[in-house]
Amino acid sequence: MKPFDVKIGINPISWANDDLPELGGDTPLERILSEGSEIGYRGFELGNKFPKEPEALRKVLARHQVELVSGWYSGQLARRSVEEEIAAVGPHLQLLVKNGANVMVYGEVADSIQGKQAVPLSRRPQFAGDTQWHAYAKKLDAFARYTLSQGVGLAYHHHMGAYVESVTDVDRLMSLTCPDVGLLFDSGHITFAGGDPVDVLKRHIARVCHVHCKDVRPAVAREARRQDWSFLNSVLKGVFTVPGDGSVDFRSLLQILHDNGYRGWLVVEAEQDPALAPSYQYAQMGFRHLSELKRALES
Repeated sequence: MKPFDVKIGINPISWANDDLPELGGDTPLERILSEGSEIGYRGFELGNKFPKEPEALRKVLARHQVELVSGWYSGQLARRSVEEEIAAVGPHLQLLVKNGANVMVYGEVADSIQGKQAVPLSRRPQFAGDTQWHAYAKKLDAFARYTLSQGVGLAYHHHMGAYVESVTDVDRLMSLTCPDVGLLFDSGHITFAGGDPVDVLKRHIARVCHVHCKDVRPAVAREARRQDWSFLNSVLKGVFTVPGDGSVDFRSLLQILHDNGYRGWLVVEAEQDPALAPSYQYAQMGFRHLSELKRALES
């Protein structure tokens, strides 16, 4: 059996939500890191509570013996030039580089409704046609080449409420961009968008450089679509949960990653209300589920 050279990390959103500060906003960073480390997570992605200065970040991570996995970057290439984006990303990129991360989560936020609680998902932005798609892809290629030149690969995050949301969007983006543009495969977002995560991962495995492990409660997802909720209201209603607590087939997803030699992080990222889904309990559930599946593949 081939080894499965992956590490299991977590996003702090299980404890404190950056987009909805009322969800865990008073939870201190030290508690988040302490509990995640105690559960067994080897690393954390960044959140707003983390230091923005490289040395300060290194010290706080070292105190809890966890690594820096990566960090979300709010890109605006749909509106900005490549030169403007390179200037904007500088401090964040250096924070990642100096703390050992080798991928950067790129989320396109230009025109996105993902953070607008009153705006339904049906009103997400979409590129008008081929000209816009091709122009966007060209800029993304150039920006990805730049981040790679700094030692960090670009992991493009398809996301509800943004330009690249659906399976069709992901397929088109991958077909138009060069291999320097890596894909962040998010099992929860692609499922909520109506896709089959196993099929999508099989089709794009060669481009996958980062993985977010998020489960979906299908009844909530169906109701969100039927009533046209916003992304944030869907989160509040519990559309997402940790691996093993929803409908996503993580056994098959990890098998695909294993068989194709994926090396990198499996990141538990399941934004939900910690008052309804206690942070430690659910973070532990997600860790145990992925750990059991990983051990089975290695045995």
